[in-house]
Amino acid sequence: MSHDTRPEPTPQQTLELEAAALRCLVAHLRGRQDVQNLDLMNLAGFCRNCLSRWYQEAATAQGVPLDTDQTREIVYGMPYSEWKAKHQR
Repeated sequence: MSHDTRPEPTPQQTLELEAAALRCLVAHLRGRQDVQNLDLMNLAGFCRNCLSRWYQEAATAQGVPLDTDQTREIVYGMPYSEWKAKHQR
């Protein structure tokens, strides 16, 4: 019988790891502008707008007043209207 002796991450490490994973996901989605939100919704059940909404909900829960336009710009890397004009088919 083997026992896993690896230490569990601390709450702060967990927070930092989750934040790093989110940054990687956002960077990946910014680099895959050819993938439409509809494609993401059909395949993964979420899209960039969902991610920005979750970000906004988390900000609200922490008392940080970010609006939809601000969180979409965080996820898209540019204003949403600009992204739509450049990349949405």
